[in-house]
Amino acid sequence: MAVPFIHLYIDGGECPASPQATFDVFNPFSGMLVTRVASASRTDCKRAVDAAADAFRTWEHSPLGSRRDYLLKAADLLTTPRYQEKAASALKEETSAGDFLVGFNLHVATEWLRWIATLVSELKGETFPSSVPGGQVVALRRAQGVILAIAPWNAPLFLTVRAICYPIICGNTVVLKTSEISPRCQYLIAELLAEAGLPKGVLNVIHTSKEDTPARTAEIIADPAIKKINFTGSDRVGKILAAEAAKYLKPCVFELGGKAPVIVLDDADVERAAKAITFSALLFSGQICMSTERVIVQRGAGTSLTKALVDEFSKFRSGGPEEKLGAQFSESSAENIVSMLREARADGARFLLGDGKRDGAVVQPHIVTGVKPGMKLWERESFGPVVTLTEVDTIDEAVELANATEYSLGAGLWTTNVHHAMDVSMRIRAGCVTVNGPTAHLEDAKDHTGLGGASGYGRFSVHEFTDVRMVVLNGTNSPSYP
Repeated sequence: MAVPFIHLYIDGGECPASPQATFDVFNPFSGMLVTRVASASRTDCKRAVDAAADAFRTWEHSPLGSRRDYLLKAADLLTTPRYQEKAASALKEETSAGDFLVGFNLHVATEWLRWIATLVSELKGETFPSSVPGGQVVALRRAQGVILAIAPWNAPLFLTVRAICYPIICGNTVVLKTSEISPRCQYLIAELLAEAGLPKGVLNVIHTSKEDTPARTAEIIADPAIKKINFTGSDRVGKILAAEAAKYLKPCVFELGGKAPVIVLDDADVERAAKAITFSALLFSGQICMSTERVIVQRGAGTSLTKALVDEFSKFRSGGPEEKLGAQFSESSAENIVSMLREARADGARFLLGDGKRDGAVVQPHIVTGVKPGMKLWERESFGPVVTLTEVDTIDEAVELANATEYSLGAGLWTTNVHHAMDVSMRIRAGCVTVNGPTAHLEDAKDHTGLGGASGYGRFSVHEFTDVRMVVLNGTNSPSYP
């Protein structure tokens, strides 16, 4: 079969890179070539930014209802068999996603297109009397300009929707840089919006090879037309982007890594907790920022939770399409996971499940006990099918350990006591604490956000992608000037 070729998308049309450079995408499990991609040059990136800047002149004044309708039509298109089949093929081939993850991406992407479309109702202003007698102030939410959006590979449909549609609904225009791992998946969203009638230049899509990405990204950030950067990905890359943006005092919205703790109290429903922890730890083989990575259990529930977790984890194996869990996205990622496991075991940790090895890009589920602050497996996001299990005596100890991290994205709490639910959840420093549910959790109305550190800052919202601009109308009586 012919390998699909993915072009750049600039000013409303597909185009090759200039010069015609390309890079290849390989399936992480089979190693087969699955996509060939145009690799943008400096000139291509400049063309994309210029097209977005030109489109902004009219798009910022576009009717709110029109913006809403483009997204709603795109959502309807995504539910058609044609797009469902294209998405399934791209997700399975580029990211080794199983059927559940294909359905999950499609469902959430469709829902977020519809949800973000409703946010036109928040693009309101206010008016109030000026401090100058007889004057009036009008404060309006206005678009910012061209936004650089960088979306990741691990949820390439709905995280691309989030990266581009929040800015677009606010009247901004966008240059999307896709991940070199999932360009075909992400390009699909551009196809959707183009078919929905989105005017040319409002969304421009570039792809860059891994080798070219640092230089091309820095050049785009430096362009005066770029007003803000949004990025979802690792804290390592987030720091690099923040440093580049700081050179020009450009603001950023970052959702970065996670190391979600789950506290299980003595009175918890252990069986339910074990199922939710397993789901959140193993979903997409642990390759999501909301993955449960640290389980902190009160000693009274320790034995029963340990048994339940081992039983649940043992139901899953990682591997190819015939297994419930897929491979990691690369062999280097798998090696990073097992190196953390090896270091933890050398420092005294013990494996309750798993052998600390990999087979190519495949890592089996692991449960590890005896991991403590200071160990790399405690401190850093593993991005793999791994949880650590720690027993404590008191709730205060559990909260202290939950907060012993640079990450602040998500957390979980299991208890049947409503007073503990409110008290403990408010003491955990995380953007979202899910009580009696999985940490892999989405709320349309309030997007997950980090509270700083390795989980990033800012929020995907109307407030982040608009500026409040004031107009002061002075009264008819002239003031006395000094």
